[in-house]
Amino acid sequence: MKITVVGTGYVGLVTGTCFAETGNDVTCVDIDANKVKKLSAGQITIYEPGLEKLFERNLKEERLFFTTNLEEGIKDAEVIFLALPTPPGADGAADLSFVLNVATHLGKIMTDYKVIVDKSTVPVGTAEKVAAAIAENCTTPFDVVSNPEFLREGVAVDDFMKPDRVVIGTTSERARKVMGELYAPFVRQGNPILFMDEKSAELTKYAANSFLATKISFMNEIAVLCEKLGADVDMVRRGIGSDDRIGKRFLFPGIGYGGSCFPKDVQALVKSSEDAQYEFKILNAVMDVNEKQKLFLLPKIKAFFNNDLKGKHFALWGLAFKPNTDDIREAPSLYIIDALLAEGATVTVFDPEAMNNVKQVVGDKVTYAEHQYTCLENADALIIATEWSVFRTPDFNKISASLKNKAIFDGRNLFEVTRMRELGYHYESVGRIPATI
Repeated sequence: MKITVVGTGYVGLVTGTCFAETGNDVTCVDIDANKVKKLSAGQITIYEPGLEKLFERNLKEERLFFTTNLEEGIKDAEVIFLALPTPPGADGAADLSFVLNVATHLGKIMTDYKVIVDKSTVPVGTAEKVAAAIAENCTTPFDVVSNPEFLREGVAVDDFMKPDRVVIGTTSERARKVMGELYAPFVRQGNPILFMDEKSAELTKYAANSFLATKISFMNEIAVLCEKLGADVDMVRRGIGSDDRIGKRFLFPGIGYGGSCFPKDVQALVKSSEDAQYEFKILNAVMDVNEKQKLFLLPKIKAFFNNDLKGKHFALWGLAFKPNTDDIREAPSLYIIDALLAEGATVTVFDPEAMNNVKQVVGDKVTYAEHQYTCLENADALIIATEWSVFRTPDFNKISASLKNKAIFDGRNLFEVTRMRELGYHYESVGRIPATI
């Protein structure tokens, strides 16, 4: 099948590459000429484990193409995916200008039947708006489908190639047949393709991400309560996670969620609810808890240093909002950096993948280390903000030799408290009794 993907960001590039991997001819369109030039030359523009190998193979096999020309890109395409940014506006609502501008352009250049698919995360009613924008200038038949993505950064290739489910919103039998054929190779193991109306599909994406964000914020509040009552959040997590009705996933406490999806999707669903004259009280609380949680470690750090951080120097491990990605959008690390600098401290940072992105945002306000251990030199304490695997079993002898104080403030609960106590560290984490010296 001939497919076009408009937008070569995270979702667009994963979508286009994975569809090419199942034998489709895929053309990806982007207005960024420099990005298109790099991609066409075989230079991948995002970090996502497992994607580069598929990208290189399909480029070599001439199943994957890139262009800046939309008219050229959709020629002979049966399906056009819109994988465009929908950033939050000042009021929290998703900005649909990129999506609707492309839809308007499509209406002017389409000459035969096509299925236009909203792959971007969009509010309920967007399919109708996209259809109206296309129809304004279009004389050929078309269908607009909602097909939200459920890709987790760091495992997006597996999520796409082996999805838990595929959600397709359409009331058109013609579009349903096309989409069913397109996704058939991905659901051979029996995972369902869930067909529904467009509005239900649009809401499904927001509901899923908002529910997961709620689980995270709930556990973060339980962690706060554990510290006040002397309980251990890890024990509580295991106790409730063993209940099949609750499940084990998304129960790990920490310093809040970030990334490209949860923050903006929760915010957008709250705004959609307000527009519908409904107050979504739970999600308002979720956002409030998460905002506070990003600086959960700061009072612990200040208490250790007698509420005076001026002139103190900190090592910070982890900048990405989660491991196995270079995405720093709404990353807790950035909030911690700002707070420490405001207190008069200095910071040296290390992250396996995200440092270049941080440089573009933070600049020379912090020092960038080439290695996780050189990051520690002359630091008064170590702060951990991202649970990269490389941080899980460090050389504690190297850590203690470099730090001025054997003090670690761990926002991701990487180490066992008893072990840290045995090693003689002042170790504070989230929702557990600290190891103190």
